Amino acid sequence: MKHLSKMAFGQRNMITLLVVSAVCIGAMIIGQAYFFVAIVDRIYLEGQSFAGIIPLLVGLLLVIIVRTWLTHMNGRTGVKIASKAKRDFRASLLSKFSRNPVQASLKGQSGQKVSVLMDAVDEVDPYFSSYIPQIIQSTIVPLMILIVVFIQHLNSGLIIIVTAPFIPFFMIVIGMKTKDKSEEQMDKLAAFSGRFLDTLQGLTTLKLFGRSVRQKGKIRESSIDFREATMEVLKIAFVSSFMLELISMLSIGLIALEVAIQLVVYESISFFTAFFILVLAPEFFAALKDLGSAFHTGRGSAGAAKKVSDELEEPEQAVQWGEQELQSDGKPPVIELRNLAFSYGEDGFTLNHIQTSIPPYSQIAIVGRSGAGKTTLLHMMAGLVNPTEGEMLVEGKPLSSYKEQEWFDQLSYISQHPYLFSGSIAENIAVGGKSGASRAEIEAAASKAGLSGLVETLANGLDTSVGEAGRGLSGGEQQRVAIARAFLKRPSVILFDEPTTGLDLQTERILQESIKELSETSTVITVAHRLHTIKRADNILLLDHGKLIGQGTHDELIQSVSEYRNMVSAQQGSDAS
Repeated sequence: MKHLSKMAFGQRNMITLLVVSAVCIGAMIIGQAYFFVAIVDRIYLEGQSFAGIIPLLVGLLLVIIVRTWLTHMNGRTGVKIASKAKRDFRASLLSKFSRNPVQASLKGQSGQKVSVLMDAVDEVDPYFSSYIPQIIQSTIVPLMILIVVFIQHLNSGLIIIVTAPFIPFFMIVIGMKTKDKSEEQMDKLAAFSGRFLDTLQGLTTLKLFGRSVRQKGKIRESSIDFREATMEVLKIAFVSSFMLELISMLSIGLIALEVAIQLVVYESISFFTAFFILVLAPEFFAALKDLGSAFHTGRGSAGAAKKVSDELEEPEQAVQWGEQELQSDGKPPVIELRNLAFSYGEDGFTLNHIQTSIPPYSQIAIVGRSGAGKTTLLHMMAGLVNPTEGEMLVEGKPLSSYKEQEWFDQLSYISQHPYLFSGSIAENIAVGGKSGASRAEIEAAASKAGLSGLVETLANGLDTSVGEAGRGLSGGEQQRVAIARAFLKRPSVILFDEPTTGLDLQTERILQESIKELSETSTVITVAHRLHTIKRADNILLLDHGKLIGQGTHDELIQSVSEYRNMVSAQQGSDAS
């Protein structure tokens, strides 16, 4: 709650506007009560004609209009505060998610991250749009009414002071319970959202393996848990509303009784004063009741805010970057790995002390069995993961000493499953280049990547839309779009993570030709498994259980490393079959 308050009251201009509008609303409430009581008093007690009260009626109408407009403006101001706060929350979450290395980003359900980013942040809205404006208004307006009541009649003011504290006391008691239940509700919502989104993403796989019915049951179970948690929160809300109404009505009843005794029995106050107090008293307690409702909402938002705060406060594992510029003279940089190591934790996989030198324009193949650490090494070379030991030198300086953008401007990373966004093929290719790439450059990149044949068969050509994650394109076509991005960018260093895995021979041949052309102007580092790719490499890094057990050309490793000979023999046997 402290963090939320700091964010809200940090918007000084908006808070000042809320304070000014609250003072004006208080003045309008008092003015409305005055005009209404004065009209009744003059008609029924003084016997004035309708013409005599026209100025009072005009005044009452104007006060009501101004009060309505101020209330509307108060609400709009709260919405603006909420909008900025939610925008800041989402920007902070997106910034953290983008700073996280690949391994940290893959932890947990993607659905839970989406739930925090969307649902939890939206649940914070009422704190800023309702609670903050109401707490300002309920601090100022009742105080103004209380001053007027004290001026008019001391005893009524004392009764209000005695009874009013019961409302905030009850709010605190209920608020504590609301916060706990709201946190439980957000946990259930995150679990439900996460499971639903992840199931939706893997629905095809689940159906193929006959697991969709079981997963449907789990989703139903999660939805029921969320429903029960929501009903608990609503139950507290209903009890809270009932108790606030009860306390308010009892307090107003006491004031009415005291005023009636003073007016009828003791005749110590005038009808105008008695009626004026009776009109103002409900307004006083209405402001406190509104605060009670807003307080309930605010405590509910605190549960969602805790969810967001926990995500933001989770220790980061972001890759550290420096401020140096990476000078490029038109050729790829010299890369050197010095005792590079990475560990997934005490009991996790460890990549140990990788040491090699990569000259410009060279072709490097990283080979080894599944789980040997090939992709992890590629992630470290890409700058996506911080090494736990050793360092990667680029042009003789640690990679971490350069600006992040300086390195990424010279790098292309093409994985087994490149991500395509919802949009046209041309827009997905343009992602790889610098901003402002021309249509001609995009078309040339697509042609070099072997997309011409596909584009010619499509009614809208490069403007054909594809779905999220490349839906509508085959795996080979998605790979070609990724290659086109590299042609558009023309990077100095290209990293391939087994780009031809699972592709047919024709598609693989097209991609190999594209890779060959790219290698003429770049250093190419490939996680490879096909023998013809490995043979062409200038240097082969052979990994086994996280260790570099050999490096050299194909012929050198055949002669010196038995594990490599066995791998080649197995590959040749597989190719023959």
